[in-house]
Amino acid sequence: MLEFTPSTPLTLGVELELQIVNRRDYNLTRGASDLMELVHREPAPAGEIKPEITEGMIEISTGIHHDVDAMLAELASIRAVLLRHADRLNLGLCGGGAHPFQQWPDQRIYPQPRYRLVSELYGYLAQQFTVFGQHIHVGCPDGDHAVQWVQRLAPYMPHFIALSASSPFYQGVDSAFQSSRLNCVNAFPLSGFMPAVADWAEFNAYFDKMRGFGVVESMKDFYWDIRPKPEFGTLEIRVCDTPLTLARAVQLAAYARALAAWFQAEPRAPEPDQMCMYAFNRFQACRFGLAGNLILADGASCSIAEHVLATLDTVLPYADHPGMRAALVALGEVARKQDGDAHWLRQQHQARGSLGQVVRLACEQWAAQ
Repeated sequence: MLEFTPSTPLTLGVELELQIVNRRDYNLTRGASDLMELVHREPAPAGEIKPEITEGMIEISTGIHHDVDAMLAELASIRAVLLRHADRLNLGLCGGGAHPFQQWPDQRIYPQPRYRLVSELYGYLAQQFTVFGQHIHVGCPDGDHAVQWVQRLAPYMPHFIALSASSPFYQGVDSAFQSSRLNCVNAFPLSGFMPAVADWAEFNAYFDKMRGFGVVESMKDFYWDIRPKPEFGTLEIRVCDTPLTLARAVQLAAYARALAAWFQAEPRAPEPDQMCMYAFNRFQACRFGLAGNLILADGASCSIAEHVLATLDTVLPYADHPGMRAALVALGEVARKQDGDAHWLRQQHQARGSLGQVVRLACEQWAAQ
């Protein structure tokens, strides 16, 4: 049986998976082991720095936060540590949901037992999983709230996909998607959305059944778009590309918190038909970003940008300090102008004609903002 560890409601934490590139042609490079060796030589920074599934990736994560200004400050301090070590190794670091021109056969699995097991189970999919996401954790008072809030968040996943989209290029070509990253996640059999369950007891029954079948051993085996994280006492949003800047990452976390605060203030059951169009709306967000078409539970439709703006108006009263409000206002500007990270990356490529130069500029963006 999974025990849900209660946490303070509406607290926040984020994880960011980052690209490690060489400074010659800005391709992904196998730098994680060398970076981690330098990280371990000195006292641990605030938050955490750890390897990911392949050697061209590294992950940073924050502690628990009550406001987004403190979260941004902590992320900036972790970034400073990581950039200092990367400079010693002549490596670059950047955000973005997918490296624009890496080739998956070149990627090597990080030498850690869990990653070796994933590679043995999923074969080449593990190397193709060299994509980079932001995970947002929101504190929940108990498992029942986690299950309820996961279900109520479902209609808003296209918002997070579109607002974070930063992977227009993949394997050297323009994918025509705003977020190509999630196409790699979709290949895993336990991806998608959590099954409809009424409460934590029913979720536990489902988990025990899946573990009894030998399908899963832990919650880590579910690659769902949102999942409860019982050991942390949170729900975890997993659909976001890693943004190009820390500021955007914090804005997305603020939006998740504002939605959860709304759910807490106005509890209600999820719309009965909301999952009928979930896959379609998710695709629209990946393919077209904020310009995508969103079908609502009542059958009406609008652009994702329009729905983001309407939802921001609803949740803005739940922004309980100036940093939260500023973060939501900034996301509203992105929705109005439809000029997010994927748009910026395409602009840089059009101006310079080189994907290597696009990555170089993305490294500058991540270091500065």
